[in-house]
Amino acid sequence: MSEKYHSNRNKRTNRFSSTLLRSRTSVLASAAVLALTALAFTAPGILHGDDGKGNAFGKNKDYPYGANQQSSRPYSIGLWGDLPYSAEQAAVLPKLIADMNSQNLAFTAHDGDLRQGSGSPNCADGSIYTKAAGYFSSLQAPAIFTPGDNDWTDCDRKSLGADARNSLQELSNERAFFFSTPYTLGQTQLLQEVQATPLCKGFGSANANTDVSKSQTATYTDVPCVENRRWIVGTVMYATINIQGSCNNLCDDYPDPVEYAARNAADIQWMKDTFATAVAQNCVAVMFITQADPGFDDTDAARAPTRNANTLVEDDAAKLTDGFHDFLVALRGQVIAFGKPVAYVHGDSHYFRVDKPLLDSTGKRVTNFTRVETFGDHQPNLGDVNWLKVNVDPSSREVFSYEPQIVNRDPVLVP
Repeated sequence: MSEKYHSNRNKRTNRFSSTLLRSRTSVLASAAVLALTALAFTAPGILHGDDGKGNAFGKNKDYPYGANQQSSRPYSIGLWGDLPYSAEQAAVLPKLIADMNSQNLAFTAHDGDLRQGSGSPNCADGSIYTKAAGYFSSLQAPAIFTPGDNDWTDCDRKSLGADARNSLQELSNERAFFFSTPYTLGQTQLLQEVQATPLCKGFGSANANTDVSKSQTATYTDVPCVENRRWIVGTVMYATINIQGSCNNLCDDYPDPVEYAARNAADIQWMKDTFATAVAQNCVAVMFITQADPGFDDTDAARAPTRNANTLVEDDAAKLTDGFHDFLVALRGQVIAFGKPVAYVHGDSHYFRVDKPLLDSTGKRVTNFTRVETFGDHQPNLGDVNWLKVNVDPSSREVFSYEPQIVNRDPVLVP
């Protein structure tokens, strides 16, 4: 994200803020009508080649996947993202994947960004997807993926010239490529619950617009948000949510308030339904996996939006293009009501950390909420081709504990 969050964000806000408000109001009303009603999983966790009890054969066979679980057996998962951003990083990825495979994980999750925001490979290069598919298929455990802004919202940057692509069309391509079935990626494939209600916007047709303050999409289709998924391992609920950097598609070149409003309403619904399902399933914790660093307070202006920690209102110069406020307010309310550990995993700002930045409306820390940011960076000499091992013990007080895995110890990325 480092190059995405800059002053160009506030140059075009006034010209589309009224459009955003109209779109948001309309879509929120539609979402209320189309709200998801099935909060329980429609089937137990089934894996391709399973043993009939939701457990896979082979290296990852013994983990209790799926609904109606009561197991408190500890296990581990692997988190990574914002990789690869360069040829140097891509050369090291096999080592990272081999390291994850050596540790008998219940699943792995990549929190988005398969490329850097500018430069090579660009969005016109279809090998981005095929190479990523190769990475995921090399993982022995179920491999989860959620899209990143570099993969789609940033593909329409004017600076990309002839290599630029319509951002929503790229998201539609990504949905078709990675999310065409309800199963995960990876050599072991876990059945997931998918947000199947058509609440999101898909690409219909393009326009000839050259005004970078307006969208390049002329018509939209109503499509399921197939990238939003959830699953249970043991008594812990996990879910992916499509939340993006670049102000969640509200800034940078060719912002799209229509697409944003639909997806944001769907994301809020998915998040609320995930908590409801977790309660119904007696889950002891919830983990969300997303791409964007939404900013939680005023302490991190170099990496994310700044906002009033009590109100969660963005307070920097680009506040009119805040694509995160409504979601954060809804999330905070749900976290407090749930009362059990909640981990919020993201990438985007390329700074590994585990902290507790969320405050309630009175300024008190929300102690059951933990932000987890994975490794990842586009700077080749930093050597951040590493991953995070999360040890999950459903019988422990905090449920999640974190163990950085430093695979690449050479700062010049020698494989």
